[in-house]
Amino acid sequence: MSVDDASLSQTGAAEPPANGRTLRYRRIVAKFGTNLLTAGTDRLDLAVMASLVGQVARLHRLGAELIIVTSGAIAAGRHRVGPVRERKDIPFRQVLAAIGQSHLMQSYDQLFDWHDIVVAQTLLTRRDLADRVSYLNARNTLLALLEFRVVPVVNENDVVAVDEIKEAAIGDNDNLSALVANLVDADLLAILTNTGGLFTADPHLDPTARLVPRVDRVDAEVERMAGGPVSGRATGGMVTKLQAAKLATASGVDVFIASGHQPDALVRLAYGEHLGTYFPATADRLESRKRWMLAGLGARGRIVVDAGAVQALREGKRSLLPAGVVDVVGTFQRGDTVEIVTPGGDRVACGISNYAAADVAAIRGRRSDSIAAVLGYEYGAEVVHRNNLVVF
Repeated sequence: MSVDDASLSQTGAAEPPANGRTLRYRRIVAKFGTNLLTAGTDRLDLAVMASLVGQVARLHRLGAELIIVTSGAIAAGRHRVGPVRERKDIPFRQVLAAIGQSHLMQSYDQLFDWHDIVVAQTLLTRRDLADRVSYLNARNTLLALLEFRVVPVVNENDVVAVDEIKEAAIGDNDNLSALVANLVDADLLAILTNTGGLFTADPHLDPTARLVPRVDRVDAEVERMAGGPVSGRATGGMVTKLQAAKLATASGVDVFIASGHQPDALVRLAYGEHLGTYFPATADRLESRKRWMLAGLGARGRIVVDAGAVQALREGKRSLLPAGVVDVVGTFQRGDTVEIVTPGGDRVACGISNYAAADVAAIRGRRSDSIAAVLGYEYGAEVVHRNNLVVF
C-alpha cells in the first residue's frame, strides 16, 4: 500500500459510534516503538504508520490533545544506508539517526498533511530536562504547540548523544515518553508496541505465559516478569516500559502498554477501554516542581537509606533524617536534587537536600540534635524535608 492509499483509507474511516460516550482521556502521550513502526522488518512500514496517524487524527478532531513520542529514526537510517556491517558504537548510531530522522519526520508530515494537521518535530535530551529552566522552556513550548492544535512529534536527540556527553542521553524512548507525560500533565500515556502488554513470562518462549491485565504497583515481582535482555531493532524492551510506567503513574498519569496492531487501539484506549496491561496512576497530580524532581534527571547524587527510613518515607510520610542514612554516593551541594535509594539501589524517593554530600556523610546515622555539634552549623533537622520530597 502506498502512502497515499494508506492515508486516504484512514481519512475515510468511520468515527467510533457515539452511543453517548465521551473521551475519558483528553491529553494523551502516545509512544510508538520501533518494532511497531517497522512491523518487525528493517524499514518503516507506511501502512502501519498511516493507521496510527489516522487514529491520532480522529482523536484530534474530537478535541483531544496528542503528543507522539516516536522511535524509528535509526531503523529508517539503516534502511536508507543499505547493507553495511552492523556496529554497536554510538557514532554509528549517530550516523543512522541523522540520516533516518529526516525520513521519519517526512513520513509523519506527509501522513498528517492528509488530515490537515500540522506537526512539529521536537528533539530532547536528558540535559534539556535536567536543568530547571530548560525543563520549563520545553514544557512551555509543548503546551503552546497543543494550544495551537499542533501535534508534537518527539524523539530523543540521538545525534548529539556522543560518548563525551553520554550522560545526557535518556536512553530509550519508553522513558522519554514518561518524561514527556510528566512534563505536560498528560492524562494518559499509551505505550503501543508489537506485543500485547506485560506477560507472566516471555510469550515467545513460554506457551503458558498469561497477559497481566492490571498492575497497581511496579514492584520487584512485576519487574521479574519483564526479565531478559533487549532484543530486535528496539532499544527499549519490557524492562524500560515498566520503568516508564513507574515514573508516569507516580506523577498522576494512567498508563497502558498495549499492542499497536489491534484495530483502533489508541482510540479505544482514549475512550477508556482496557487493552493490554493497565497501570493506574498511583498519585494525584503533582505540582510542577515536584514533577521535575520526580523525573530524577537533575539528580546530582544518591543518598542510601536503611529499612526504617524507607518505611518512614513511604508509610509514615516523614522527612528523611540523618539517623536513617547509611551511605552517600556522588557529589552534590546544598539545594541540589538527590535520589534516595535502598542499599540494593531501588529508588525510594527524590528530593532537594538540605546539606552537601560531605555534610550528609558526616552526620549519617546520627540523631538530628547532634548536627550542629558535628558540622559546626545546622540548616535544619532533616537531610531532605518532606515538603521537598517525592516518594515513589
